[in-house]
Amino acid sequence: MDLLPGETPQILSKKKQRFRSLKLVNVNDDDVLAETPYGADYGQLKNGLTYYVRCNSKPKMRAALALAVKVGSVLEEEEERGVAHIVEHLAFSATTKYTNHDIVKFLESIGAEFGACQNAVTSADETVYELFVPVDKPELLSQAISVLAEFSSEIRVSEDDLEKERGAVMEEYRGSRNANGRMQEAHWVLMMEGSKYAERLPIGLEKVIRTVSPGIVKQFYKKWYHMQDMALIAIGDFPDTQSVVELIKTHFEDKTPAPDPPLIPQFTVPSHEEPRFSSFVESEAAGSAVMISCKVPVDELKTVKDYRNLLAESMFFHAMNQRFFKLSRKKDPPYFSCSAAADVLVRPTKAYIMSSSCKQNGTTEALESMLIEVARVRMHGFSEREISVARALLMSEIESAFLERDQMQSTNLRDEYIQHFLRSEPVVGVEYEAQLHKTLLPYISASEVSKYSENFRTTFSCVIKTIEPQTRATEDDLRTVVLRVNSFEEERNIFPWDDETIPEEIVSIVPDPGHMVQQFEYSSIGATELILSNGMRVCYKCTDFFDDQVLFTGFSYGGLSELQECEYFSCSMGPTIAGEIGVFGHRPSVLMDMLAGKRAEVGTKLGAYMRSFSGDCSPSDLETALQLVYQLFVTSPEPGEEDVKIVMQMAEESVRAQERDPYTAFSNRVRELNYGNSYFFRVSYYSFTSSYFVDLPDKHSAVGVPLQPIKIDDLRRVDPFRACEYFRNCFKDPSTFTVVIVGNIDPSIACPLILQYLGGIPRPPKPILNFKRDELKGLPFTFPSTIIREVVRSPMVEAQCSVQLCFPVELKNENMMEDIHMIGFMSKLLETKIVQVLRFKHGQIYSAGVSAFLGGNKPSRVGNIRGDISVNFSCDPDISSILVNLALDEILRLQEEGPSNDDVSAILEIEQRAHENGLQENYYWLERILRSYQSRIYSGDVGASFKVQDEGRTSVRNMLTPLTVQSALQRIIPFPCKKQYTVVILMPQSSRFKLLRSLISSVPIHSRDAKVSAVLYFIIVFQFLYSQTR
Repeated sequence: MDLLPGETPQILSKKKQRFRSLKLVNVNDDDVLAETPYGADYGQLKNGLTYYVRCNSKPKMRAALALAVKVGSVLEEEEERGVAHIVEHLAFSATTKYTNHDIVKFLESIGAEFGACQNAVTSADETVYELFVPVDKPELLSQAISVLAEFSSEIRVSEDDLEKERGAVMEEYRGSRNANGRMQEAHWVLMMEGSKYAERLPIGLEKVIRTVSPGIVKQFYKKWYHMQDMALIAIGDFPDTQSVVELIKTHFEDKTPAPDPPLIPQFTVPSHEEPRFSSFVESEAAGSAVMISCKVPVDELKTVKDYRNLLAESMFFHAMNQRFFKLSRKKDPPYFSCSAAADVLVRPTKAYIMSSSCKQNGTTEALESMLIEVARVRMHGFSEREISVARALLMSEIESAFLERDQMQSTNLRDEYIQHFLRSEPVVGVEYEAQLHKTLLPYISASEVSKYSENFRTTFSCVIKTIEPQTRATEDDLRTVVLRVNSFEEERNIFPWDDETIPEEIVSIVPDPGHMVQQFEYSSIGATELILSNGMRVCYKCTDFFDDQVLFTGFSYGGLSELQECEYFSCSMGPTIAGEIGVFGHRPSVLMDMLAGKRAEVGTKLGAYMRSFSGDCSPSDLETALQLVYQLFVTSPEPGEEDVKIVMQMAEESVRAQERDPYTAFSNRVRELNYGNSYFFRVSYYSFTSSYFVDLPDKHSAVGVPLQPIKIDDLRRVDPFRACEYFRNCFKDPSTFTVVIVGNIDPSIACPLILQYLGGIPRPPKPILNFKRDELKGLPFTFPSTIIREVVRSPMVEAQCSVQLCFPVELKNENMMEDIHMIGFMSKLLETKIVQVLRFKHGQIYSAGVSAFLGGNKPSRVGNIRGDISVNFSCDPDISSILVNLALDEILRLQEEGPSNDDVSAILEIEQRAHENGLQENYYWLERILRSYQSRIYSGDVGASFKVQDEGRTSVRNMLTPLTVQSALQRIIPFPCKKQYTVVILMPQSSRFKLLRSLISSVPIHSRDAKVSAVLYFIIVFQFLYSQTR
């Protein structure tokens, strides 16, 4: 396989040709990489603050800012565990200049959304505050830098500030105590055993979060936050860097350094020769898994030799993961998935990690296979073909980065400079990295790559851990596996890897091209539409947002809603079963090698009313991507016994996992309550239901309502042949599909490829799944007409609580366009105000989300649209109902009094900034053109449809005032909101005897007839025991 896959000169763009002709560099292994970061105005103020400033116009009129602090949780004393994270929270709460979360409100007022554009993260070794702000007004950048200056030295820690933030931090802590959080904590402690890191997880201890005093928090902040340990990073669309440096000096230079600040201590993680074993049992785990981690000191990256080693290491992981994927697709695979990677855990320590997910009772088999595979590499190495594939993958990645080096997002560049400051990682520039790749990669040998398997020896500070819902494998079992594999390796009883035969071409017989029947130009959106001879409609838009990106989606009406209940479940599994066989003419493990060095991928989706395919590729690989689409339409996957067996095993594990997940009961009940008991909402391969009981506190029945679960036996009734037949028919008739292509395409090159591979798809003699949008079968769902408040109780290892509050929505046909846009503004307003009340005012939640669901309606051109708006948050179980009432009170207040002018201005600004960013992205244009085709006003002219939708947005923005928002809140959701809604609250299940006592205590003790009381008592006990048995 060639290092650089060849294309005809016609397909190569000028920039692509520049990469191919990029000169090699004359370097020696000992040459030192530049310490000064490339592209940035880099320096240090007199007080010790480091700064990085770089001009970058992607996106336009935006800046990505950060304050990086070399202070993390490892610096905490015992009574401070969690304080580093609390300081990070308090920064957004109050400083000397800003109080009561005014920072958040100010940033939202300029369009920097809370969470997305203003955030922070605390780890063991550092804390990083990040802002993403508009800079189209001169004062905005200065104000944003002043906020970060406040964080550096002016965070306020009063009793009131701390009490307001405890609840939010506590809720974040509670959220971390789920199955994933417990498993991560156990693994962290095992990996870090013997070091201070082991007991310094950033989230901290519950006791500290609840009781730590303002004095201790302030002491930590004052002790460790010093200019010499901070860096200000500013990357954005600036006219020059010097003016930004002057702003940094204005806001930071007057901060006097402490006379004798403490040095940041360095902590170590001790090594160990003997492997550590752990058989972790997690009753809520999503499945069984194996993790092998081998710790090593963090590598230096200072010389060309270090860079070459980094490339060889990357090639090792590429080649290793290719093998793991192929093994997972063989007969009786040892695991469902497996991957290897390297990760810096803490400042001094890096880990080589292999992890796999496997079937129940399969952890020892998976562990043995993983260990054998790295031993196989140690004994026999990688083949030349495997190395060529890995080279091609790395070269493809750097080629894409080189082509888009002038279009890198400011946030990505910001992250590079953050790592330069925190980890001393060199920033040498994409162009020089591309030259190093081209110079070094061809000479990295198979033996050089294979030697990285030595890092997975179990004598190298190795930690081996299994995760299972129930105890199956013991630590002795794991130890036995290690000894057995070591014995195989010592006796050289492991055979070399057997490579598969890989075809040369994706399409073996090139189709006869179709021809163009009609062509339409839509200059208002810069798009061209082609009607092909096989009936397919193709619309393309040429952009220059990213030089190495082309996105496309094709859709057709008619989906899963047309199926009868008896075959719905089988057919919904069609993509999964067919995907295991191969829907592009080749098995996935073979296709993976065929696509090495190319950037082209295509996926499929079956929805309620539509089926679709989507792709992403490099312009020079557009032909490959369209070949995959062609193969999708002409391939007829036939299920084999082994293919079905693998899929069914994964499906069974998914069912079991969801039965263990306490959130399954909650989400199922939300669906059933709001959308009815339709099989479409109840049953899905991606969302299996499980058995549970629902408390009905407002009803007479206190025992509970059992809901019918999906059983393992139901899976075994799936008809794989019907599943594949349905999938084949979904992508058989090109005349029913509309395809939208957006990206850096040259029509003179793209159009012949479109005619060849899309126009060349044969049209069947009779239409297949050819539906008219107005005649589709709608999904049956009806929102409850009354107030329903329910508590779903699930067994939990640790108490979790989640709330979903829903209101019905019905949009009238005559106001459809405006109301759809209005719902977007309403949702953002409700989310902002609920966060302000529940978090900023009462300090009881971490975050809240508000979303609208209108997807249950068939895409008809007539009739009203029904759906719902939902409010979601997690909280302390004991106050969940109180918080629901507070949320309802705030929504009702907005309906009765309306929002303030500042509220409306903030949501207008946030939406406008998001829109401006989107206009510079291919995916945004792709979605907007697709929506124009799918809009109910579309009647053959996509330009006109696009214009109406755009005018709808503009119209709503122009009319948005406190009064019009208030009117919309009254019109679109029930008014008053407290007259019709549903609330479902997930709560931990009480113990049986505690629940029984509560039922017994509800029996009237002053009954006139003692016999009646006794009978009632025994009825309750019988119902309780019967329900628990069921």
